[in-house]
Amino acid sequence: MVISRVPVLSRAAVDRATFRRTDEEWLAKAAVDPSSRVLVVADGQTLVDLDAEHPRILWWPGDVAPEGERYFLGEQAGEEDTAYFAVAAALPDREGARPAGLREIGAALSAADAGLLVNAIALDNWHRTHPRCPRCGALTEIRQGGQLRLCPGDGSSHFPRTDPAVIMLVHDGADRCLLGRQPSWPERRFSCLAGFVESGEAAEAAVIREVAEEVGVTVTDVDYRNSQPWPFPCSLMLGFRARATDETITLPDGEIAEAIWLTRQELRDAVSSGAVLLPPPVSIAHQLIDEWLDEA
Repeated sequence: MVISRVPVLSRAAVDRATFRRTDEEWLAKAAVDPSSRVLVVADGQTLVDLDAEHPRILWWPGDVAPEGERYFLGEQAGEEDTAYFAVAAALPDREGARPAGLREIGAALSAADAGLLVNAIALDNWHRTHPRCPRCGALTEIRQGGQLRLCPGDGSSHFPRTDPAVIMLVHDGADRCLLGRQPSWPERRFSCLAGFVESGEAAEAAVIREVAEEVGVTVTDVDYRNSQPWPFPCSLMLGFRARATDETITLPDGEIAEAIWLTRQELRDAVSSGAVLLPPPVSIAHQLIDEWLDEA
């Protein structure tokens, strides 16, 4: 069964309009058109309007947005089509605004803004960290509105990287779930177990392997729930549930500092008292836990 609620960073309300990406002339004109909208990104942040009732990212008309590499994010159909871009540049000063990132404001943004900002940050991360051809080392050139880098030396094409990762709510088939805390997290912060999918590995197999590696528990009945992009810097989180066939916790590899079994009521009470801090609402982990709690 797939969860009914869409993870907050999986929401999107703007067409990516992939057919536009190969029209370099249209992209060049639209990027500086006054009717286009451009958001500025820098190191995972953008400017947010503090005067709005709810957090709202700030957009610039295409003709006055800061200069820099522009990435095409999509097009919104309406009485007049609106093209959306991102530009990698220093965040300008603007009265009533401040920098903010997805972790802070992602859950409060509209579906349109959330989807556009996730796309922009993911592209900015990739372009900043992959400027050269991995084959010959030459500086590559942006093409297709930022969805491709072309090597002028050997002609090879390179596309934005996405790393699949699994994140799983482990339960006992009854009324308890297993949560863990990474060593780098604050005391009392617990979340679902997670890990990257390895080369040549199925996502379901990664769930079983990661749980065994992190807490020494064997799981079965691996059930896919939903997915969410996590551009920190380039992950796609694949959400699962899995049922434990044993309950003994061991921490063999040191990736988890501590792990605990909790009933639904124990978890509610621990969160209410502050004994347990859950991951923020912007994460799919929060949603996996919330939905499990809501079932009883």
